[in-house]
Amino acid sequence: MKQYILGLSFLLLAGNTIAQRINVEMVSNHISYLSSDELGGRGTSTKDELKAAKYIADQFEGMKLEKKGNYGYYYDFLYKHSTNVHDTVMTGVEAKKGRNVVAFLDNKAINTVIIGAHYDHLGYGHDHNSLDANPENKIHNGADDNASGVSGMLELARYFSLNGITENYNFLFMAFSGEELGLIGSKKWCEFPTIPLNYVNYMINLDMIGRLNDTTKKLLVYGVGTSAGFIPALDKLNRTFSIKKDSSGIGPSDQTSFYLKDIPVLHFFTGQHSDYHKPTDDFNKVNIEGEVSVLEFLVDLVYYLDARPKQGFLKTKNSESTKMSFKVTMGIMPDYTYEENGLRLDGVTENKPAAKAGLQQGDVIIQMGNTEIKNIQDYMKMLNSLDKGEEVNVIVIRKGERIERTVRF
Repeated sequence: MKQYILGLSFLLLAGNTIAQRINVEMVSNHISYLSSDELGGRGTSTKDELKAAKYIADQFEGMKLEKKGNYGYYYDFLYKHSTNVHDTVMTGVEAKKGRNVVAFLDNKAINTVIIGAHYDHLGYGHDHNSLDANPENKIHNGADDNASGVSGMLELARYFSLNGITENYNFLFMAFSGEELGLIGSKKWCEFPTIPLNYVNYMINLDMIGRLNDTTKKLLVYGVGTSAGFIPALDKLNRTFSIKKDSSGIGPSDQTSFYLKDIPVLHFFTGQHSDYHKPTDDFNKVNIEGEVSVLEFLVDLVYYLDARPKQGFLKTKNSESTKMSFKVTMGIMPDYTYEENGLRLDGVTENKPAAKAGLQQGDVIIQMGNTEIKNIQDYMKMLNSLDKGEEVNVIVIRKGERIERTVRF
């Protein structure tokens, strides 16, 4: 790992410069520390995660933000989690304590904007959610997932605490625990919030914003259909990115918990990659300048929405993938930014059906059995129809060549 610069004094020194925009060094320092081996991958409810929580709380204190947890900046909660996905009762499973970190910027307004990011990750790979072939006892540092999002949340908190331009809305900044175990921390806060939910304007979720591609500038924004004002705002302000919009308020990150409470949400994401949920998601692979450009865009977006009335909530149609549970897995990482015909593979997990069949990163699946695969929805529907033990012929395009392989589930 690269050396990182810490220190509350540096934070306060940076705070003396009024009206500055996003601070590149601060963004880099946060990611570097949170994804260092010293924090052991920030596994939920571990001593390493508690060290990360203290770091975040110290940053909030340095900004002189109000404490909005149920115990100072900390929002502690009890939860049960089983590694057996079929264990819904969890009889005999011991309750554990999770810890969110919550701070409030009071602009003396009626309504509040929430900016959040989960700070937990996979620790040493003990919770069976790693995509590494042999994950046990390997530190999963989670630089992009989600030290990048937490760094972004902290930098936006620093910026808005220094620049009192936004007057129409307050801010609540939150770092969530337990996201990797099923959005636990955000669900718990939404069940027992520390501010009234009916006074929340909208929620911005930052999850994996550290891998912007400098060539494509692809930025994925989910939840754009949850309020009528979001798409016009994004379209008006965007001068940098190729934005792929998804209307659904439900997805595999913490914005879902808020959407289910009838709160407009936006989730920002720079895309999937082959290091996802592996020990190789390290600091040296993060595009710091790319993340800064995303944060600059978010500052503009918040200012734009600040000058407008409270966002009205709209229910959205869920993405097809959120409605399905699968009896089989292929062991691939889809490229969610791919917009041509087919499903491109961003990664292939060792010793899973796709890898055993010889599929490779970069392959584009165009057919499974007799089903044409035009997009990820076609793939999900096909996967949903399969049972363990079945075989299916898969046709891919690899470097312009049409290749057929048999995948056994």
